[in-house]
Amino acid sequence: MALDLTQLIADLKTAISEIVGKDLTTIRGFQERQLKAIAQQSALVSAGILTGDITPETREFFLDGLEDMVLNFLKTLREILEVTIEKAWNAAVKVIWSAIEKATGVTLL
Repeated sequence: MALDLTQLIADLKTAISEIVGKDLTTIRGFQERQLKAIAQQSALVSAGILTGDITPETREFFLDGLEDMVLNFLKTLREILEVTIEKAWNAAVKVIWSAIEKATGVTLL
């Protein structure tokens, strides 16, 4: 039996879309919460500078804190995306192995 390329492509799209779709929902929620927190912290720093509660001597400390928040957010986002890519890769390979097994009758793994 020959490998059905049209079906394989459709199955790959489905498998990958399911993984990415689920993870994107998680990513969107995480992103919204983190960006809201960063924006709120930015507003607090801005207000502190305006009122003088954050002085020129302490300004760098608070600005560094904001930079750290953004960096940590992006590092975490990168890690989440790496996990999503790994899950999508696993799903795609599983679909390919299954199609080859079905076409050849040979168990691959």
